[in-house]
Amino acid sequence: MPGRAQVRPGFGGGRITTGPAPIGASTSPIELNYADPKEYEIAGLTVTGNKYLDPNSLLSLTGLKVGDKVRIPGESINGAIKRLMAQGLLEDVEILATKVEGTNVTLNVSIKEQPRLYKVTFVGIKKSEQDALKDKIKLNLGRLISNTLVKNTQLSVKKYFVEKGYLNTKVKILSVPTDSTRNQATMRVSIEKGSKVKINNIEIRGRELVDESKIRMKMKGTKQMRFGRLFTPSKFVPKKFEEDKQKVVEFYNKQGYRDASVTFDSVYAHDSRTVNIIMNIDEGQKYYVRNITWEGNYLYTDEVLTQVLGVKKGDVYSKEDIEKKKNGIPGSDLSSAYMDKGYLYFNAEDVIKSVEGDSLDLEFRIFEGKQATINRIILNGNTKTSDHVVLREIRTLPGQKFSKTDIIRTQRELSTLGYFDPEKIGINPVPQPDGTVDIEYTVEEKPSDQIELSGGWGGYVGFVGTLGLVFNNFSARNITNMKAWRPLPAGDGQKLALRFQANGRQYQTYSLTFTEPWLGGKKPNSFSVSLSRTIYRISDPSSYYTNPSSYGKNFLGSYGNTMISLGLGRRLRFPDDFFQLSNSLTYQRYELNNYDIFGIGLRNGTSNSITFNTTLARNSIDNPQFPRSGSSISLLATFTPPYSAFSNKTTNANVDIKDRYKWVEYHKWMFDASWFATVTGKLVLNARAHMGFLGRYNSRTLYSPFERFVLGGSGLAGTGQFALAQDIIGLRGYNDRDVYTGVNGISPTPLERSQGGLTYSKYVMELRYPVSLNPSATIFVLTFLEAGNNWGNFKSYNPFDLKRSAGAGARIFMPAFGLIGIDYGYGFDRMPGSPTRPGPGGQFHFTIGQQIR
Repeated sequence: MPGRAQVRPGFGGGRITTGPAPIGASTSPIELNYADPKEYEIAGLTVTGNKYLDPNSLLSLTGLKVGDKVRIPGESINGAIKRLMAQGLLEDVEILATKVEGTNVTLNVSIKEQPRLYKVTFVGIKKSEQDALKDKIKLNLGRLISNTLVKNTQLSVKKYFVEKGYLNTKVKILSVPTDSTRNQATMRVSIEKGSKVKINNIEIRGRELVDESKIRMKMKGTKQMRFGRLFTPSKFVPKKFEEDKQKVVEFYNKQGYRDASVTFDSVYAHDSRTVNIIMNIDEGQKYYVRNITWEGNYLYTDEVLTQVLGVKKGDVYSKEDIEKKKNGIPGSDLSSAYMDKGYLYFNAEDVIKSVEGDSLDLEFRIFEGKQATINRIILNGNTKTSDHVVLREIRTLPGQKFSKTDIIRTQRELSTLGYFDPEKIGINPVPQPDGTVDIEYTVEEKPSDQIELSGGWGGYVGFVGTLGLVFNNFSARNITNMKAWRPLPAGDGQKLALRFQANGRQYQTYSLTFTEPWLGGKKPNSFSVSLSRTIYRISDPSSYYTNPSSYGKNFLGSYGNTMISLGLGRRLRFPDDFFQLSNSLTYQRYELNNYDIFGIGLRNGTSNSITFNTTLARNSIDNPQFPRSGSSISLLATFTPPYSAFSNKTTNANVDIKDRYKWVEYHKWMFDASWFATVTGKLVLNARAHMGFLGRYNSRTLYSPFERFVLGGSGLAGTGQFALAQDIIGLRGYNDRDVYTGVNGISPTPLERSQGGLTYSKYVMELRYPVSLNPSATIFVLTFLEAGNNWGNFKSYNPFDLKRSAGAGARIFMPAFGLIGIDYGYGFDRMPGSPTRPGPGGQFHFTIGQQIR
């Protein structure tokens, strides 16, 4: 049998060999001699080893044809192998000379196809890490397991763990045949993570002018090990180190060191698990602004532009600050000065004109361009909300000049509607050839309706169930259109809220509220109507133990409240259009049947309350679910008619108490303020202040027992009375309804505490950080400091006598359920006279809905 000769062209696994001659054929082996190649004519071409690939296509790729004359060994054969291997479809190629007759040769192209990926398995890591890798690498099953795929997978796996701090990760990949008939294989990825590599020491050289602590603070992802470091990891991640070096340079630039740079850095092993870092900084010179000049400005004078820019001679030169002053806060930056007048194509380029010592001269080169008029408004994405609901909130109208401030304000108004994902509101100005501009708004609908289905324990009342439905994008005009019921007609921006709460016959409350934000459809004048009915029947508490079967069936007395309210509101244009004035007229009827709810001897009778309520408010919050900027301020005043000016029944002690309180008399004032600001990154500061007092018109009358304040706990209705005729204000870290300072500072009795105070103050400071801003579940965590108190009379009021608390919590906003929260608060101050907890202590609080106070 003739021996096998080979030619290895140096490409993949391809080679050419001679094989045994067929029986009966006159053959001779091909003698491979690179110095003396011989020419043969191809008499036949075949392909073997293929399972899925078309043989004719493979032969076509070789470039060889029957009848061709080729030299063996020679470039034609080598080239054929290279072309086949270059396709990435084959694991090996072998060209066999199966028959040789004189100068004629029959060639067989023997191939081995690449196996196809059946599945991927990871060995040596946790299940959670396996899932994360599968999401990151995303290997499609059925693709060829090529050398490139194996190498890329290996690099991706290693990169993933290097970014986690495992610098010494080792990755081996083995292809294990699974089904030879289908040429499938499992990619088995073996991972040896090793230990996380941490930073033993960071040495900063070259620093002289800037505190080292400030530099280390900027390196948020690169921290050296130290005792007590819990929340900032000290692992070494090359990518984060590169980012932190850039942050250090940017910090220097902001301080005026425009030439600062990291000239050298070195990372070397300290031991098998830690590294040391050396970083050298060239700080350079600190620069100050000397002269500012302007070129190309025709609309504004140099003096006006310099004033708008807000940079003056002697200021530290910071490129970052200048960019913010050019394109920063809408309405107060340089670009707004031009773009608010229609100059859409405005551009300002700042150039350092000269440098002398530590001073430099700036020149701003202005390109004003032409004014652009708005041609069309294009609206996309509102699949549920009607066009007119969106368009009435848009401040950029066709025919008006382009305005940057109006565009930003429109984005804010669309966010606060609550119908769209605020993170995905897109604004795209599209310039037109005629000098006009189309503005395209893109929104993404999100669920806005809410359902409240909950239960809780209500003291003597027992278990109380709640069912609430809020339709925030209701459409009253489509009530008769049955095709629009999905499940209710929607899309016109109206609000319909229904709520039912009960534990059976003992406690029940029903409420219905309808709000039309644009009464008449032409102006933002809101109209609202509210109806509610509450009934609370009191049982004999002793029967709960003596005769449990009769508890909640035989009642000793009851309290009832019926309320109807009509409201009108409108947006104001002065001082600015963030202000809103709302007025409402409310009638309430209080019914007492053998139940002295206030402990003042009023056990039976009917009390009536007619109130005029007016609220002046300003709201500039950017996002209702997770605000990052803006403020909300409101002043509410409530007035009843001054009945004591026309009748002595309210002042005469000899009058039956039922007649004295037949018409409730008081005036009430409440102030609420909330302010948001971004501290750094996603961390947001929220500061709030709340206060209120209940007054009387006539010093001879008693203060109204209705509408007083109770303070403490979560801010939800307290046990038993369920916030009947009272304002409930939360104070975390203390029991519900428990914060109260009696007359002249004397410890109050339980009755005085339950009656409520005449004035209160509360102050809150929170730091909030978002975990998820997904509209289907907005989640953020918070820490808080708060303080407040509630006083039984005005003489005892002391703004510095506050009950303090601190703690942490979390909030989750789901469109279907609203805002749900849990907090742990620790109260630091004693509560004299408290029946439950007179001393300091902590407790958890659960809240539902957006707490105003």
